Amino acid sequence: MQGIHLFDLASRQAEWLSVRQATVSGNVANANTPGFKARDVEPFHDVLAQSQLTMAATNPKHQEIDASGIAATALRKDAVTEQNHSKNTVNLEMEMVKSGEINREFALNTSIVKAFHRMMMSSVKG
Repeated sequence: MQGIHLFDLASRQAEWLSVRQATVSGNVANANTPGFKARDVEPFHDVLAQSQLTMAATNPKHQEIDASGIAATALRKDAVTEQNHSKNTVNLEMEMVKSGEINREFALNTSIVKAFHRMMMSSVKG
């Protein structure tokens, strides 16, 4: 039996979210710094694509999904379009939106881990 990697995956996402939160807070802290360029981290799906985790059918009854049937959608453009008079590219409204996204992703991550933990504990207890 292969190991269950959900906790490892959740841990990686939590680390990524921590780095993104620090980056967003750094952008907000430097909103009035002349010449400061807003930063963001690479998307988590790119970080995940670099890892060795892959989907695997462990039971012949598992459904297979054709990769061509899944459509990818771009949610937002990462290019900075605004620059104020001091050549600062921090947009506080966008940083607050990013902060909200991070908060929701942390909450979802925690909820999934809690549910998986409850499921594991109930299967162990019998």
